[in-house]
Amino acid sequence: MLLIEVKDLLNAEVLCNEDMLTLETYSAFASDLMSDVLALANKELVLLTGLTNIQAIRTAEMLDIKCIIYVRNKRPEENVIEFAKEKGMCLMATKFTMFTSCGILYTNGLKGADNE
Repeated sequence: MLLIEVKDLLNAEVLCNEDMLTLETYSAFASDLMSDVLALANKELVLLTGLTNIQAIRTAEMLDIKCIIYVRNKRPEENVIEFAKEKGMCLMATKFTMFTSCGILYTNGLKGADNE
């Protein structure tokens, strides 16, 4: 699934690196605990989280995750957005809860990280 499709399905706002919307993603992982992301996530996925601090960007960078979607109307501060921009990461924000966001993506064909 292309990131632009993810954006459209979640009615998300792109916060930075809109040019990356042509990238393809194969799975998604959702967590507010970055230790779970480190232990369970894999590459080429979309990370859904409500954690808006710089730690989410650093964790995603370690795993080569190219897209983070903030759920529940959460938005990172401008310094976090700038850091993600520098690291070549697409950030989006959606009003949907994590549960609803995951359900929408799953029912439209995006696999969970454990289904690869």
